[in-house]
Amino acid sequence: MARANDEVEALLQEYADLIAITGGDAFKARAYEKAARAIGGHPADVSKLDEDGLREIPNVGRSIAAKVAEYLRTGKMAAVEEQRAEIPAGVRELITIPTLGPKKALRLHEALHISSVNELAAAIEADALADLKGFGEKTQDNIRHGIELLRQSGGRVPLALALDTAEEIVAELSAVTGCRRCAYAGSLRRMRETVGDVDVLVAAAKSEPFMAALCGLPGTAEVIARGTKKTSVRTGKGLQVDLRVLPPASWGAGLQYFTGAKAHNIRTRTIAVHRGLKLSEYGLFETESGKSVASRTEEEVYARLGLPWIPPTLREDRGEIEAALRGALPDVVTERDIRGDLHTHTDLTDGLASLEVMVEAAAERGYAYYAVTDHAPDMPMQRMTDEKILAQRERLRELDGTRRRMRLLHGTELNIGPDGEVDWPDAFLAGFDLCVASLHSHFDLGRGPMTRRLVRACENPYVHVLGHPTTRLIGRRPGVDADWDEVFAACARTGTALEVNAQPDRLDLCDEDILRARAHGVRFAVNTDAHSVPQLAQLRYGIGTAQRGWLTPDEVINTWPLTRLRRFLRKGRR
Repeated sequence: MARANDEVEALLQEYADLIAITGGDAFKARAYEKAARAIGGHPADVSKLDEDGLREIPNVGRSIAAKVAEYLRTGKMAAVEEQRAEIPAGVRELITIPTLGPKKALRLHEALHISSVNELAAAIEADALADLKGFGEKTQDNIRHGIELLRQSGGRVPLALALDTAEEIVAELSAVTGCRRCAYAGSLRRMRETVGDVDVLVAAAKSEPFMAALCGLPGTAEVIARGTKKTSVRTGKGLQVDLRVLPPASWGAGLQYFTGAKAHNIRTRTIAVHRGLKLSEYGLFETESGKSVASRTEEEVYARLGLPWIPPTLREDRGEIEAALRGALPDVVTERDIRGDLHTHTDLTDGLASLEVMVEAAAERGYAYYAVTDHAPDMPMQRMTDEKILAQRERLRELDGTRRRMRLLHGTELNIGPDGEVDWPDAFLAGFDLCVASLHSHFDLGRGPMTRRLVRACENPYVHVLGHPTTRLIGRRPGVDADWDEVFAACARTGTALEVNAQPDRLDLCDEDILRARAHGVRFAVNTDAHSVPQLAQLRYGIGTAQRGWLTPDEVINTWPLTRLRRFLRKGRR
């Protein structure tokens, strides 16, 4: 469910951006960014806190607490409204370009009167930025690439935002009298990394109460169309929601049909035709007599087609029909299979919660083991030292086994340097239970050097997991250019696991790369990279991505018992 914390975080981050656009105090902008992040990661619901309670959150002072309390009380923040009024709408549109900062956006507007993404794209093509200081050829290339990323997103929204919205709506509609079943479908149910719109289905005898309920929800900003079978609305966050009400007897067929994907449904309809049947959202019918032979459950529909039930995350026509026909569908990994999280952070570096708080939250999730992997010293802004990490290890050993018998692993997230080197010498690395190694800089080395860099990191005997391997940020930054088949082969050869990073803006590796890597016999780790307690729950996004990549529990190292995991972490060392 969406939390007030998320709304406040977005508002404070917008305020920080607006301060930067207007050339305001950089320290003030940074203070609001820190407060936004702290509130977003705070485990308690901020809507339940008064100003004194808000000030207990790290980085939230008196002034910020007052503004947050104002928003929670009135639904508005006057300071943000005032700043918005000072900024042309066109500039706010420009800063949606991933590679264009607020100051440059304002400069373009003031110097060239550019106020839209399309106008900026045309200006670059016309070479109109050539004489503008600070907009050289490389900067223009970066902006052009940012525009391409923005356009490729096609108005799609991140999986996490869509899922929060869908679950909120499903909860509301499920409480309406007469609701027999309610669920979301479409690409969201298939856990695609971005979603165009949200499909919600209801099974009920009468549709009008549900159409009215959707139109009347607090989050509904606009009614696009309203009918007896389908109603479409737009939420305050710009997401389109399509509601369809089905007869209860057609629930299974409707859920299968509206889940998709289109290519998967073409295959199932073709199978139906070959069996003398017709498949639609209302059921599976004999072609000649029109008699219904299956419709109430998805399992019933698939069985009548001669198929086992196929998990929604596999329904992309990527071989799942053939695998189902020969009884070879994978038993995909689920959240219940995960025994521990192997990539997390605390406030020793850039996390928001203490070691003790993160350990307690992990234990409450029922984990058998849990790894703390704060950043190593080659990220100077984290100010890590040997003394700090060793002190953390000592405290972690004291906590080991004290929270519901959960075992603790002391790790670190290493930085992979330009030549593949990592922080700390081997003798120091040997003291860690596990090491995640990730790229955090030098993203544009080129394919050859980048491939060698990643392979060398894998060959390090103390690197166990390659963290967020491609470094992509969905809709904002593409992955690095490397010969990934060579990297995957190196991971398999050296016993280095590939991470499926569950952060919603990463989901890295993506499903297609997972499918490629599986062919090399690689092992994987589905981790949250959590920097706060709420982020531990983001595991669900990583699991959805892992399922789309056909991963089974045996291929995911953090589903293994601790004894087997420890053997893997020895990485061939005695």
